[in-house]
Amino acid sequence: MRAKTALITGSTDGLGRQVALRLAESGFHVLVHGRDRERGRIVAEEVRAAGGSARFLEADFASLAAVRALAAQVMRESAGLELLINNAGIGTGARGAARATSVEGYELRFAVNYLAGFLLTELLLPWMAKSAPAQIVQVASVGQYPLDFTNLMLTRAYSGMRAYAQSKLAQVMFTFDLAQQLAGTGVTANCLHPASLMDTHMVREAGIEPTSTVEEGARAVVALALASEGRTGMYLNGTQPARAQEQAYDEAARARLRMMSRELAGLGPK
Repeated sequence: MRAKTALITGSTDGLGRQVALRLAESGFHVLVHGRDRERGRIVAEEVRAAGGSARFLEADFASLAAVRALAAQVMRESAGLELLINNAGIGTGARGAARATSVEGYELRFAVNYLAGFLLTELLLPWMAKSAPAQIVQVASVGQYPLDFTNLMLTRAYSGMRAYAQSKLAQVMFTFDLAQQLAGTGVTANCLHPASLMDTHMVREAGIEPTSTVEEGARAVVALALASEGRTGMYLNGTQPARAQEQAYDEAARARLRMMSRELAGLGPK
C-alpha cells in the first residue's frame, strides 16, 4: 500500500514546516509548498534526512493562475491526496503598512489567506473524494472580523489587522460550508486557531511579542489532522471546540461569500 499523501501549503517556514516534519514522522508522503525554491528544497531534505518522504511544489499564492497550476501538478503527479492543510498566509503586516493587491488586483490578505486556499480546495475536491477517507484542515485564527460584502476588498477603511481578520473569518465560513457540502463523501473539513501569537515571521513583522511557540501550534494542527475520527464542521481553539465569530453561523452570509468567491476565483456558479 502507498503512503498517504498530505499537501501543506506554506510549509517552507514556521508553522507549516513543523507540521510537514511531524506528518512525515507519522508516515505521510509530504508535499511541501511555498514560493521560495531554496527553502522548499531544504525542508524536503530535512524530511528525507529524518527518514520521511517529501517533494517540494512551488507556487505564489498571490496569483490564482499559480494556484491552478499547483492543483494540476498535484493531480498529475500524485496517486491521491488524503490530507490538505491550508496553512499559507500573510499576517497583518507592519504597523501602518499600505494596502497591497494580488496579481488579479484583489486585496492581498484576502487573496493569499483565503481566496487561494478556496480555489485550491475546490479544484482538488474531486481528487480528494477519490482518495477518501480524506481531510481538509484550515489554519484559521481567533482574530476574526465580520465581512462587509460592499467593501470586501477594503478599498475603504483599510487596516492590515482588519484585512487579516476578515480573511481568517472567511476561512472559517468556507470550512462550515464545506462540511455541509461534503457530508457523506468521506471527506471532512475542519478549522482551528492553532496557538496565539506564535514565534513566527508574521508576528514579529507586526512588532508583537510572541506568546507561544510554533511547536505548540504544530501539535494542535497535527492532532486535528490525525485524530478527527470522521468529525466535520469543527472550529477549534488549539485542541478544544470553540465558538467562531457569529457571522460564520449565518447561512445567508456564507452563501453570499461562496457566490462572490466563485466569481472572484473564476469558477462557475454552484
